[in-house]
Amino acid sequence: MSSPIPPPQQFLSDAPLGTRVVVRHRIDGGLTDALGELVARTGSECTVRTRRADVVVPLALVVAAKEVPPPPPRRGPRGHALP
Repeated sequence: MSSPIPPPQQFLSDAPLGTRVVVRHRIDGGLTDALGELVARTGSECTVRTRRADVVVPLALVVAAKEVPPPPPRRGPRGHALP
């Protein structure tokens, strides 16, 4: 028998800072995801460093969270094919 899945707030409280995560949370009009590195947390919120900015997410609004693998390597600039 597998162990129960911890609620997302518990996962975020237990995950080491620096863990790459995706956090789904409520916003006005629906849900959104923050994908990036977990860089800070308090008893009431966590901060995820995305590619664009740090996103502060109130834990009360989190509906799902999990660890994700590192991003794939970035591809180099497109060049012209050699003849």
